[in-house]
Parts: sequence; structure tokens; C-alpha cells
Amino acid sequence: MKQARSQHPTSRIEIPLALFYLFYFSLVGVYVIFMPKVLLSFEYSKAEVGVIYAAAPFMRFLIPFVFRRFIRLDHKVFLVSLVLTLFGSLIFLGTIENFWLYLAANLLFGAAMGISLPYVETIALHRLSKNRYGKVRLYGSIGFTAIALWLGKVLTIPYEALYYLLTMAFLTLLSGAMIAHLDRDTEMETTEDNRSFTLLLYPWFWLSVFLMQVGFGGFYSFFTIYETAHGVSLEITSWLWSFGVICEIVMLYFQGPLLQRNLLNLLKAATLITAIRWLILYLYPDSLPLTFASQSLHAVSFALYHTAAISYVFTLYTQKKLAQQFFLGIAFGLGGSAGALLAGQIYGGSMFLIEAIITLFAFAALFGHSRRKVQHTAGVHAHAL
Repeated sequence: MKQARSQHPTSRIEIPLALFYLFYFSLVGVYVIFMPKVLLSFEYSKAEVGVIYAAAPFMRFLIPFVFRRFIRLDHKVFLVSLVLTLFGSLIFLGTIENFWLYLAANLLFGAAMGISLPYVETIALHRLSKNRYGKVRLYGSIGFTAIALWLGKVLTIPYEALYYLLTMAFLTLLSGAMIAHLDRDTEMETTEDNRSFTLLLYPWFWLSVFLMQVGFGGFYSFFTIYETAHGVSLEITSWLWSFGVICEIVMLYFQGPLLQRNLLNLLKAATLITAIRWLILYLYPDSLPLTFASQSLHAVSFALYHTAAISYVFTLYTQKKLAQQFFLGIAFGLGGSAGALLAGQIYGGSMFLIEAIITLFAFAALFGHSRRKVQHTAGVHAHAL
């Protein structure tokens, strides 16, 4: 009976998945692209912006440890997380003028966001082929691009960004409810209990994904501020964001054949290219053609890297949802939090040089992981014999 439920046509869930990605990443677009600038208009310092943008990712890091011991991520918990995301967006309206209250609201918002995406990513990887996953996931990139272009043109007063944030959170809740309804009877097959999950099995891999996102800290938190400080208008900056995501969409659509190759080698290549991307922004901050060129690399440093990484994690552990929670928690959570805090302290002419160096360390860590994985595989085979 359970098997029959898990095999209903994937087409039924593709549309809700596409809508979820569309609205979820529209929500992320408002939060990442426009809210830092909004905070400056409320007289937040750059260091305070860094702290705020460390809060939500840090909660993403903590949440998987709670789920490892006490909570099972199912459709009911998923729905609660979407309601809390909406509630967090709502209380932003009343707290944004007070740093400490707004920080507390961001902690709630980050915790809720850290639950919903791993649930959806696991369902998508479980139900869809690698080729279909990219073509469904690209709706998230479309949403991110659309909101960037639209708000870059129409945003005039700070509170408008909060209204858009609230609207996207509500639409994310609706699309998530459809996914939960369709997937409520499906259970992922696992052979081990969540309590046996350990990060120590592949420490170099987790170090690499952490450092990779630390290197993204300045981009996510300060790219809009960085570009406008170098004389680029807010509208052109929104086009820079959008161009990067358009390149991401193209990669997501055509990446299927690449994902049939060695996933670990793809991660190495994407990490190295990301270091080159940050170096371009450091060397040529005033050159629009080269800034657009650096944004074109988002196709590799985000789209290909992210899909290869979550697919790779999916093969490493039997605890699929928990592994995705830890990936997003360590990468976008702990890494994003540390990256935002660091960027708030080092913001200036050398910020992207420092981030390029950090990303090179992430590249080096993957070679340590390769050696560790070979040793682990050899040990498993020896034990089996």
C-alpha cells in the first residue's frame, strides 16, 4: 500500500513544486536584494546589517540538530514552518525600526525558512529525475529575477519592500499547502534512524560547503550596496542580479547531462570558478561589462554547484531529509551567518579579495574529502569481506 502511494505520477506534484519555488525564491529575492538597502534607510549601520543577515542563516544551522533528536520532518511540521514564515514577515512591519526587535523577528523567520526548503528539495529529488528537477527548480530563479526587475523599477518607499515580502510569504504558504496535501502519505525509505546521522563521516566535505557560503557573505549582504557605492544605479544593480539569475535559469534547464558526470568533480570546478568570480569583482568594481561577466558565472557558482551538492548529499546518507537540512543549515545557515558577519566587518575595497581566498580554501577542502571518501569506501569493503 505504501509503495503504491509513493509511485503516483510525478506530473501531479510538478506544478505545486514549481509554484513553491517561484514564490519561495521571490521571497528570498526581496529579502536579499532589497532589504539591506531598506535597513540603511532606517539608519542601520553596515555592521548591524551584517548582524541582521547573520541571524536568519544561523537559525538554519541550529534547526537540523533539533530535528536530529526530537522532531520528524513531515508534512505537518512543514506546514507549521510556512505559517511561521508568514508570521515572521508580518511582524517585520512592526519591528523594523527597532534593531533588537527586528533581530528577534529575523531569528523566527530564519528558523521557519530553514525547515521548509529541505522538505521540498527532498521531495523534488525523490520524485523527479535529475533532468526534470532542473526544469522545475528554475521557476525559483524566474521568481527571483521577476521580483528583482519589478522592485528595482517601482520601489520608492522602504515599507513597500515589506509588503512584497509579506505577499510572497503568503503565496509560498498556499503553494506549500498543495505540496503537503499531495505528499502527506509518502514516506521516504530509510535504513537508519536519524540519531545515527553524523557529520564526522565526511568532515572535509562539510568544511568545504561551509567555506563556500562564507565566501558568498559579501555578495548576498552587500552586493547592492557595493555596486551603488561604485556609481551603479539601483535599477542597473537589479539588472545585474537578474542577469545572474537568467544565466542560472539557462544552466538549470540544460544541466541534466552534466549531472550524469562525477558530482564531486563538478563541485570542485564550480568552487574554483566561484573564486575567480569574486576576484573579478575585486579587481574591476567600476567595470559594468566585467561585473556582468562575473554575474554570468552565477550559472556555475550557484545553479550547478547547488544541484550537484544536494544530489551528492542525497547519495552520501540514508537519512535524506535530515541530510538536506544539514546541507542547507551548514552551507546557507552557518556559512551564510558567518559570511554576513564577516562581510559587515570587512566591507570595503578588499572584501571580495578576502572572499576569493576563502573560496580557494573551500576548493582545497574538497581534495581532502576525496581522500577521506576513498579511505572510508575501502574500509567498508574490507569490513564486508
